[in-house]
Amino acid sequence: MNARRIRSAAEIGLTIALAAVLHLVAVWQMPQGGSYSLAMLPLFVLALMRGVGPGMTAGALYGLLDLAMKPYIYHPVQVVLDYPLAYALVGLAGLLSVRWRRLHAADRPTAGVWTAVVPGIIVGALGRYAAHVASGVIFFSSYALELGEAPLWYSLVYNSFVLLSAVACAFAVVAVLPPLQSAFGVRER
Repeated sequence: MNARRIRSAAEIGLTIALAAVLHLVAVWQMPQGGSYSLAMLPLFVLALMRGVGPGMTAGALYGLLDLAMKPYIYHPVQVVLDYPLAYALVGLAGLLSVRWRRLHAADRPTAGVWTAVVPGIIVGALGRYAAHVASGVIFFSSYALELGEAPLWYSLVYNSFVLLSAVACAFAVVAVLPPLQSAFGVRER
């Protein structure tokens, strides 16, 4: 294995470990699964620094770890939607990694924050949110029906914890990403 692949594997491993620790210190837990935490923070940072591939890989692997740590299993397809797929979609933040790296390298980190980091976090968070909403509509609609709510509306509201977590993560990413990018630089492909 070459040095670049070893470094990538190490970064993914560290990202997963940090996400797991941040998940364990969640601010609150939702009754039917989900929590408000900063678990997405390291996933966003990795995706923005290294791209979609490493970001989605780390996200999917973290989703499997989250499943092992605190499972809420209703159906096999629900497991895929709520765990590896949902967290893999956080890695979509990496779609804007090239833009972030270019602006940071051009000594324009503020422009990078507003045109790459924040939009990247929005894309990644909405990806995870969509997976959870789909799971809620398909597999957890009975909770909504018991409350007299429409399943889609119930799922949109219930899973809003993802969006709240993303806002908190965005503030932290804006604080930690520029110094991390400076310290670890741009890795050539």
